[in-house]
Amino acid sequence: MAEWNLKGCLIPLVTPFDERGRVDEKALRRLVNYLIEEQAADALVPCGTTGESPTLSHDEHIRVIEVVAEEVDGRVPVIAGTGSNSTWEAIELTKAAERIGVQGTLQVSPYYNRPSQEGIYEHFRSIAESTSLPIILYNIPFRTGRNVEVPTILRLAELDNVVGIKEASGDILQVSAILEEIRKMGLDFYVYSGEDAVTFLILCLGGHGCVAAVGHVLGKELSQMCRLVWDGRLEEARDIHYRILPLVRALFCEPNPAAIKQALNWMGIPVGGLRLPLKELSEKGKEVLRKAMLELGKAQPENCI
Repeated sequence: MAEWNLKGCLIPLVTPFDERGRVDEKALRRLVNYLIEEQAADALVPCGTTGESPTLSHDEHIRVIEVVAEEVDGRVPVIAGTGSNSTWEAIELTKAAERIGVQGTLQVSPYYNRPSQEGIYEHFRSIAESTSLPIILYNIPFRTGRNVEVPTILRLAELDNVVGIKEASGDILQVSAILEEIRKMGLDFYVYSGEDAVTFLILCLGGHGCVAAVGHVLGKELSQMCRLVWDGRLEEARDIHYRILPLVRALFCEPNPAAIKQALNWMGIPVGGLRLPLKELSEKGKEVLRKAMLELGKAQPENCI
């Protein structure tokens, strides 16, 4: 197995856009520093689906990874999102990320195609064989239309450079089964929460952290919650879970990353708007988010307009 020991809160970056809808590199660099210095990010994940990767051109995709790696400058690991529903495209993006010098790659399960479990396995295996980078799988059936089932995950976990999974099925029994089986198999395989509302539960089952979009706003809290669980201080961790849960829910009140970007803009971290087909928060969504942010002290009333 590839050497891997990354635990904690991994934050999948939004991609800032300027007023003309172009990638805003200056804002991206500011965001990188904010997430490391203010939100205690244990790693950064550019060009995940939170980064609106399906709307980025290949050149933009690669450039965003380059900018993030440059600005991070070794302070935390960079895990590049290079997944696609095209195996060939995922391989090409992964090779480009490896040339840039990132520390790993996040690979979303193929979306829209609805492949069989064997097709999913062959997709990930082909990518793994094309690179020496450690690979974190990403299972999010709500968006992809296909669950990566436990037996498939366990087969993939035996590949040398498949080191973990971002589990966003929302099925806590599936997560439990993965953790149980990898213990039986003696595999050093990392399970990260990809469903932010159940991160505490996954940590308690033995999870290794989270890949959390809400880390843009709640990174410090999530990082602290992880470490409290690992230290056996469950009551304190549970208190954080319940305290931040209303804002976690509000940050997903409309399709991601609309609320994350709105929250950052209100917090004085300008990241611009979204690319179609996504739209900015509705007035109803803004009210839900505004209420949750103010209650947790994450923004000033005069900024939430």
